[in-house]
Amino acid sequence: MADELTAQIQQLQLQLQEMKAKAGPSAFDTYQTSLTTRYCSAEMSKLFSQRSRHSKWRQLWLILAESERELGIETITPEALEQMKAHLEVSDSDFEVARIEEKRRRHDVMAHVHAFGEVAPAAAGIIHYGATSCYVTDNAELMLMRDALNLLLPKLAKVINNLAQFAVQWKSLPTLAHTHLQPAQLITVGKRAAQWAQDLMFDLEIIEGVRDGLKFRGAQGTTGTQASFLEIFNNDSVKCDKLNDLLCKKAGFASCYDVSTQTYTRKVDLIVSNALAGLGASTHKICGDIRHLMAWKEVEEPFEKDQIGSSAMAYKRNPMRSERLCSLSRELMSKPPSFANTLSTQWMERTLDDSAIRRIDIPEMFLLADAILLGLDNVSNGLVVYPERINARVQEELPFMITETVIMRLVAKGESRQEAHEQIRVLSHQASDVVKNQGKPNDMVSRIKAAKFFAPIWAELDGLLKAELYTGRSADIVERFCGKGGVLEAKLKPYMEFIEGSATAELMVSAKKLFC
Repeated sequence: MADELTAQIQQLQLQLQEMKAKAGPSAFDTYQTSLTTRYCSAEMSKLFSQRSRHSKWRQLWLILAESERELGIETITPEALEQMKAHLEVSDSDFEVARIEEKRRRHDVMAHVHAFGEVAPAAAGIIHYGATSCYVTDNAELMLMRDALNLLLPKLAKVINNLAQFAVQWKSLPTLAHTHLQPAQLITVGKRAAQWAQDLMFDLEIIEGVRDGLKFRGAQGTTGTQASFLEIFNNDSVKCDKLNDLLCKKAGFASCYDVSTQTYTRKVDLIVSNALAGLGASTHKICGDIRHLMAWKEVEEPFEKDQIGSSAMAYKRNPMRSERLCSLSRELMSKPPSFANTLSTQWMERTLDDSAIRRIDIPEMFLLADAILLGLDNVSNGLVVYPERINARVQEELPFMITETVIMRLVAKGESRQEAHEQIRVLSHQASDVVKNQGKPNDMVSRIKAAKFFAPIWAELDGLLKAELYTGRSADIVERFCGKGGVLEAKLKPYMEFIEGSATAELMVSAKKLFC
């Protein structure tokens, strides 16, 4: 009986091994990027997937064949075009064919040409007619970047709108401003948020400009001379131009770059990366401010009821989201030097050392930007303000901040400005010593009331201790920029359907899943 049981167990173990071998390695046994498994949205991850990229290659081969037929290449038959249209999405079996072919031919584009021809046999002889590899690789990259920018812009607009609403809500609440990270004259909570929103508005404008400035490479031949297409069209250069016009129209671009080599210039990648790195810098600054405000217990990012701040210190409420966003932003800000180096080493008409690094850097910069905007939406949509704590910190410093007004009032009553400044300087240093070395409250006002030099303004002194007197035009600045009819209202108008519609609800679900 024991021998029989042992044999059964061994048989089961063999069966499990066979099943595991067929299934391949578990996802937990291979490296996966945190960007797709943890941080970014499903839509951005899907856009840069292999199926998306290689299906765009097929789309490009189709529009090339369609355009060539429209321009008189009759060897491209309607049947060929129909078969191509029927198989624009690369299937799992197509990928397997391409994998085997690439192993054999050591060329990814030709492997996919072969795989496409397998499912569209009537087109097998005309797929990629006149084109070089960069016809599909570069044009697909431009399409992916355009589509990715279109995914990012509404999300960025949503974050700006969140901050604008927050700024208006708290436009009049006095808070300590900080220069050199030391207390300075007062602003308001809303004024600070308006500054954050303005930085992101600049990013929105820059990214819109980059998106609108993207062009197509089109069908330019192996070194950008269109020699192969001149051959196809019997030296008819007009048809070469018409070909690119047709391709641009079908791919959704206004025009092609005026000059190409074997590739579109890698300057384009650098321009895009600089724009996205700017978003990273803005986010890092905003989240750095929030991290400081949390340390001072003035403002907090969202914190879930059951969230754990520390495995050891149960009382802690760490700025986890803002720290994560700073981390992701640093990685995004690191991308432009990589693209600059790639551009600088494209000797003559092209070198292939751009290929591997761009396969990594281009998707990653968009996945990073997407993850950052998801998180920033979550943070900016749930900021918690503690007015009493803010006021307490204001009151600690307010006695120092009224001193400029005290000096001006004394001068108005005939005192010397320089003498008033010296008197204030001496008293302020004494009050600072009480705070710093004795750990006692700021007694600056008591000292002013005890010094006969300040007797002319004693009656006015208590009336000066109102924080709202020292925020200047903060509330007006917020209203003009963030309020109804303000600068941001016009800037965000094209995105309001997204901001207010169902897409926002889906975005918030994604953000809650990723950042809560």
